[in-house]
Amino acid sequence: MGSAADRWFVVLPDRDMPPHVSARLRSAASPDALRVVPHASGRPWLAGCWSDGELSAHTTGTVRLAVAGSCSLTAAQLAVRARQVRTVADIESAFSGALGGFHVIASVAGHTYVRGSHSGQRRVYRADVDGVTVCADRARTLARLTGADVDTAQLALRLAGGTVPHPLADGALWRGVHAVLPGDAVVLAPHGGVRATRWWHPPVGELPFAEAAAGLRETLREAVALRVRPGEVVGADLSGGMDSTSLCFLAAQAGARLVAVTLDWAAPTNEDRFYATHAAGQVPGTEHLVFPSAGLPAYFSGLDERQAPADEPTPALRDQAQQRHLVEAMLARGATWRLVGHGGDHVVQPPPAYLHTALRRSLTTGLRHATGLRAHNRWTLTAMARALLDRRTYASWLADTAVRLPLAPPATASLGWGMPVRLPPWASEQAVELCREQLRAAARDAEPLDGDRGRHAWIHAMRQAGRITALLGQHPALAGLPAHTPFCDDAVLDAALAARPHEATSPWSYKPLLAAAMDNLVPARILNRTTKDHSGLEWWDGLRLHRRQLAAWAEQSRLVAAGLADEQPLRDALLSPGLLTGDAAELEATLGTEAWLRDLEHHPTPERHVEPTAP
Repeated sequence: MGSAADRWFVVLPDRDMPPHVSARLRSAASPDALRVVPHASGRPWLAGCWSDGELSAHTTGTVRLAVAGSCSLTAAQLAVRARQVRTVADIESAFSGALGGFHVIASVAGHTYVRGSHSGQRRVYRADVDGVTVCADRARTLARLTGADVDTAQLALRLAGGTVPHPLADGALWRGVHAVLPGDAVVLAPHGGVRATRWWHPPVGELPFAEAAAGLRETLREAVALRVRPGEVVGADLSGGMDSTSLCFLAAQAGARLVAVTLDWAAPTNEDRFYATHAAGQVPGTEHLVFPSAGLPAYFSGLDERQAPADEPTPALRDQAQQRHLVEAMLARGATWRLVGHGGDHVVQPPPAYLHTALRRSLTTGLRHATGLRAHNRWTLTAMARALLDRRTYASWLADTAVRLPLAPPATASLGWGMPVRLPPWASEQAVELCREQLRAAARDAEPLDGDRGRHAWIHAMRQAGRITALLGQHPALAGLPAHTPFCDDAVLDAALAARPHEATSPWSYKPLLAAAMDNLVPARILNRTTKDHSGLEWWDGLRLHRRQLAAWAEQSRLVAAGLADEQPLRDALLSPGLLTGDAAELEATLGTEAWLRDLEHHPTPERHVEPTAP
């Protein structure tokens, strides 16, 4: 079970299952690797492949409680809390105050309960297997059990990359497999009933700045300490930015011996190496490894190496070969896991839509922030005023977004409910229409994540970070060294959301909430940094070096075959990316989706054997 693709679990209701379900579960597991935990009735409750440290189950009378992932509750504490559970309604109180990123699974009086994390880094999916609803932590597991086809409409949405709005961003990519929204739980009744219940509600964002910063510091400290065993060797990303550097200092404080890695990009204005070296020098016992980009595999190396597919296209395509190199370097120095700062950008400061709330709270404060953001982003006064005067409901915004496809207006639409949804120029008319249909359907019944559009946008950004974390955990290139992302822990999200949004961010300083939280721990030079490095030169070089492979992809595109992309515009974009009107993320979303389809061909489900076409 060394690969992330080999680790999974399903949750079964307390009722008799069709006989062949067990055979399908065994076929989905490695030989002799299937593990089964029973309900009190003796029927299977949990089945799958996991190590002892990845999932633990506890029994108290007829109550079964299980956690999968990193959880601060010890086995003894969980056993004590299990004795307080009488009905499904008692389950969440049993996990009150628990820290980490984990699934909760329970069997109580014949009812089965399962939920992931509200950040989205721990996902839950459900599907009907011959009339019986089954849940799992991996969408592909359920696709294997049901023999499901890829959902072309969901696939079309992935061409829009990170601009896909709630709730569509969380959809599963197989027909008949349904994603459970983060913050919701599923209850399976013994007679076959299925219902969703909301277990999480965002905290009120009213804490004064000093209290919110202190709370974030303590929560992050506990999140890191939960994972560290004093004296163990931990690999750590150290970019020289505030997020990764904060985690490195917290890990060292908890007793970790760090092997910190820094990527040194080629642009002459980049400063990561300088800041990272300064930080590493103040963490005793840290082994600091700096990797100039010229000595690493180029971006987009290994395009034709097929991987076990994740639940959806992964953002790790461009640097998968580089990440494999870094993992090997950390493993060679004894690292047992990797500490990653991903999520900090999304979690510790709200998107600009917070201005709507700031203006309502205080016209003076709101106007000051609006003036600062307009200057920083070079927005025109007219465009910004139009965005701030927008009073559309979330449903109206989704419906208008459907009308504006395939291209969306830039810039100040980020002051609304979400980012402008944009499809690339090579998206086919079929892809555009499929996306429009889904946006119109969502507009009919979708509810925002918060009634306040600024808070909605912030929570959605947090869940985007959690979803990416889940996908990175499934990527084979990273599987050799388990990665942990404390910024995506539920308690950390709650600590950030407890702050007043206009104090958690500022047009005049960078991540003020995190900077205050890390004061007197992280060097002031890092906390006061205002620059951010980029790998633009490496991106262009990678596309140039792999033009031949990219041309072959365009000629035998699986997206074109599925009717979602037009061949000539796609070929033009891959061979002449300098002519793109969008950004790098637009092309990378397409490449990631194309690679995912190719991976599926080479790793078909047992029920559906797909013959690979020409590479």
